[in-house]
Parts: sequence; structure tokens; C-alpha cells
Amino acid sequence: KRLMAEEGLVGCYSIIKPLWARQIPYTIVKFVAFEDFIRRIYAFTEKKWNKKKEDFNKTTQLAFTFTAGYGAGVFCGAVSHPADTMASLLSKSPDKPMMDLFRSNGGFAGLWKGFGVRVFMIGTLTGLQWFIYDTTKVAFGLKAGG
Repeated sequence: KRLMAEEGLVGCYSIIKPLWARQIPYTIVKFVAFEDFIRRIYAFTEKKWNKKKEDFNKTTQLAFTFTAGYGAGVFCGAVSHPADTMASLLSKSPDKPMMDLFRSNGGFAGLWKGFGVRVFMIGTLTGLQWFIYDTTKVAFGLKAGG
């Protein structure tokens, strides 16, 4: 009620642009990076150990899935962190212009505050998401990713 009374319908969507600026690249990178990492892992095992994906048991395949997912999460964090920082700043101070928030947060360098913690968190979460997804596939008799 308060939001509609104070800002109207537009207020409900004021954060949509920075949110999309974060979420769309994040999601694209999540899938593309995972597929690239898992492909590279199996290319490495075939080249260095002469072992194809099928030569590994399901547990090892799922460990590779988590590793590729973690790597994808690191890339997701790198791509989305600046936009996420701006989205957070905008939600805390919706009345301030975006450039004022950008400058007061330290400019370009300020967009990367907290990046290390975020990469650890997103890497772990993304790795677990891919692990759970592949574990579910394997439980239903489907092949693990890669």
C-alpha cells in the first residue's frame, strides 16, 4: 500500500534495470561457463590420463560437475558483481541518481567491494546447484553433464 501510495506503479519496477543488468548476464554465463568447464575437464582427463567421461564412476563425474559448477560460479560473480552492487545501492537509496551513488561508492573500484566473498559464495552455490541437478539426473538414470 505504502509503495503504491508514495511511488505509484512505477515504484514497483524502479530496480528492474539494474536487476536485469545483473541477472541476464549472470544466467547466460552460468550455463555457458559450466558447459565450457565440464568440456575442458573431460578433454584434460582424456589427454593427460587417457580416460573419457565414461571411464569414471558416477561419484567422480559428479565431483567434476561440482568443480565445473564452482568455476562457472566464479565467472557469474565476476560478470554480475558490479551490477549487483549498483542494484543494492539503488535499493538502499532509491531517491538518489545512479551516477551520484556510483561516485559516492568509490566509482569503478567501488563496484568491486566485497567481490572475494561473493565469488566464494556464488561459486559454492553454483557448484552445488549443478551438483544437485546432475545428481537428480543420475538418480533417474540419465547421464551426468558433459
